[in-house]
Amino acid sequence: MLKQKVQELMNEPGCATNQAKSASAKKKGCAAKGLTPGAAAGGCAYDGAKIALQPITDAVHLVHGPLACEGNSWDSRNAASSGPTLYRRGFTTDLGELDIIHGGERKLYQAIRTAAERFRPPAIFVYQTCVTALIGDDIETVCKEAAKRLGLPVIPVIAPGFAGSKNLGNRLGGEALLDHVIGTVEPDDAGPTDINILGEYNVAGELWQILPLLDRLGIRVRACITGDARYHQVASAHRARAAIMLCSQALVTLARKMQERWGIPYVEGSFYGIQDTSDSLRGIARLLVERGADAELLTRTDALIAEQERKAWGELDQIAPRLAGRKVLLYTGGVKSWSVVSALKEIGMEVIGTSVRKSTPEDKERAKALLGDDGTAFDAIPNAEMFRMLSAGEADILMSGGRTQFVALKSRTPWLDINQERHQAFAGYDGMVALVRQIDLVLNNPIWAEIRRPLPWDAEGRPLEAPSWL
Repeated sequence: MLKQKVQELMNEPGCATNQAKSASAKKKGCAAKGLTPGAAAGGCAYDGAKIALQPITDAVHLVHGPLACEGNSWDSRNAASSGPTLYRRGFTTDLGELDIIHGGERKLYQAIRTAAERFRPPAIFVYQTCVTALIGDDIETVCKEAAKRLGLPVIPVIAPGFAGSKNLGNRLGGEALLDHVIGTVEPDDAGPTDINILGEYNVAGELWQILPLLDRLGIRVRACITGDARYHQVASAHRARAAIMLCSQALVTLARKMQERWGIPYVEGSFYGIQDTSDSLRGIARLLVERGADAELLTRTDALIAEQERKAWGELDQIAPRLAGRKVLLYTGGVKSWSVVSALKEIGMEVIGTSVRKSTPEDKERAKALLGDDGTAFDAIPNAEMFRMLSAGEADILMSGGRTQFVALKSRTPWLDINQERHQAFAGYDGMVALVRQIDLVLNNPIWAEIRRPLPWDAEGRPLEAPSWL
């Protein structure tokens, strides 16, 4: 079943990359290079599936495998909740040597029963890992029997780490929702302006910067998949009238299949930057009107956009002159590879390069179009090369994830966290203002002038040398 599922995802019509691959290349999955044994954090299918599903905040997320599988994937995304905190607890069967020799199915059932009796969740997600896949534990049968005996949904997530990359795991998580969750609850309050948001994980509370805008338009989010989500919201997502997909790299298959199965059309958009936020709101409104909503929704949308843009630019015009012409090296991936570029160029900053290593072909084309002739879209930069670029002053600031922050600091270059571990929300109009304020605070901090001054005993002002660990 897993092999068939992976091959189906490798033939995804919405993914031009996999469509262009040969049959032998498709068998290797989404990873650009072979996976490294033991490098679970951020690199395997299990980790990707858990990242995609764990923001369902009221459910138990039970990892069936050794303790390290849960430990390595713990808290890798700062997804916030407005209510339940059950998703913040770690659940694992913690298999030992004897369990691996004799099989862990009995221990899995006991763990499911204990979690159900103690926490009374609306559902339990059970994640397969490399070890339990290799020893042949029949997780699907255990989950089916547990659901029948305990009277609540127990969802098997078949995404062992060796199946492929984190991106493939995202998609396998979406498949678990399609197979076992979405469509299992019939809402009694479906409306003409209900939408789903796909690929939004409420990192640092970014969803909460978008919801007030939709509320003012009378648009209700039936389900956010999966940021700040509740199980029953996701289970009733099939009754939405339209959807917006924010991260096509992760959930393009889910969006397409929901359109085919339940007739839910979708648009792709971004809520990073003023123009992209406005375009996304208009796209949602147009799609809902096409689906039967009152045409007056378009008028309300234009009025809201005009108000919010005027307010945002009123604040940005005071800061933007201090940032105009400053150069940025953006080292991220996915939808941010182009959406953040768009946001930075709006305020007059120059992006010398952006990483597209985790981006769809469409994302890559958008990034290249936005960069023009002044910037470069690249897959990856070795740390030593990044250090050289920053030390030579090719960029005034590095915006990336935590893994490369020390490269920037060693080169005495300002750095701002733009990835999933951050604690600052940058979505929507308010988020754009917050992003620009943070860039201004980091870039124009007087500490940089101090630490860049030549040392008193180094009159020659020799260039920085890359540390040996780079």
